Amino acid sequence: MDALLLLIALTAVFGVLVLPALRRRRERQEFERAAAQADAATGPGHSGVSLGKAGDRAGGPTDTGLVPVDQLDVRLPGPDDELVHALEEVREAGNWRPAGQLLALTDDSEQRWQRVQSLAGAAAMELAEWRASGAAPGEGQRDAGWLRRWRGEEPRDPGGAQVYAQFLVWQAMADPSAAEYQIILEEARTVCAEAAELAPDDPVPHIVELAIARGLDYSRADFDAVWQRVTERDKQHMGGHLAALPYLSEKWHGSRQEAEGFARAAAGAAGAGSLLPALPLFAVYDHLPDLQHSPGMYQGAVVSDAIEAAQYALNNARPDHPVEPHVRHLLLCFLVRAERYPEAAEQVRAIDGYVGAIPWVDGENPATEYAAYRALAIAGR
Repeated sequence: MDALLLLIALTAVFGVLVLPALRRRRERQEFERAAAQADAATGPGHSGVSLGKAGDRAGGPTDTGLVPVDQLDVRLPGPDDELVHALEEVREAGNWRPAGQLLALTDDSEQRWQRVQSLAGAAAMELAEWRASGAAPGEGQRDAGWLRRWRGEEPRDPGGAQVYAQFLVWQAMADPSAAEYQIILEEARTVCAEAAELAPDDPVPHIVELAIARGLDYSRADFDAVWQRVTERDKQHMGGHLAALPYLSEKWHGSRQEAEGFARAAAGAAGAGSLLPALPLFAVYDHLPDLQHSPGMYQGAVVSDAIEAAQYALNNARPDHPVEPHVRHLLLCFLVRAERYPEAAEQVRAIDGYVGAIPWVDGENPATEYAAYRALAIAGR
């Protein structure tokens, strides 16, 4: 009897601990092999991450049609030639004015939100590179001084205020354990208020504040007040919904039921040309278990329905919707995990060259992680 009980116990331990560990190890090895294949397919020496340059990519895709890994742009989710030009000006010459002019001429609030996100993200990455280099000010490394000059030279420019507020949010979120975390977010909230005053009809300052609401633990009533200010200005704003969703998730101040209910309600109320039907896929992503990557999970009804809704949204969205690449990146991830490789390859063809989106930016090396999924999609493994 004792031997039988021991055998049962060992079987349980093997099934609960050992098999999942072995499966995770195989998955990790599979992704590492896929990343190596992607490197080999795109040419020798392409294993790092680069901010990328428009000129490099313009000449850029290899004979395989894929952009080399070291030329994948981590600043943007998808193509935006005008923004790339402005980013190159600030990076190479420290000249913020093309970026300021571009935002001033961007009337589409979805596109404006996306460009604010990318400009602020580029400044945050530039500052992180400078700090990692250990260089003193003026020793060759850029430290996002162009953004401070923008604010200093044009303090009444709503675009500069919006970018700076989002930059502060990125700074705080990069290290939530830092002593300055709350101080930085409080400053970001102050700048958001300035930006809202400078552009009263623009939803972007209030969308930026939605991220601050998470970090500063806004009450539900205070969060709802910010959300109301967003919807009063643009009730169908996809970027606004993406910014609001995390607050409602169980990782922050809500629950899975709240987040999924919010996403379903938004999808059901979506107007013609909207991407909101894709929102449930983002709600599913926010609540994925940390260690579950088996294909069966991604072939189940909940995920399958969210995938189909996202595909429907893409097929019916207005042409060149600025947030479309965000949906395609997440859809690529889910389709690969569901082993729906031909459909995943379609997403690669649409967004290859850019990796500035969820899920890649949630990892330590966005370009390499994207390249691994790209290789799996194309190889059809």
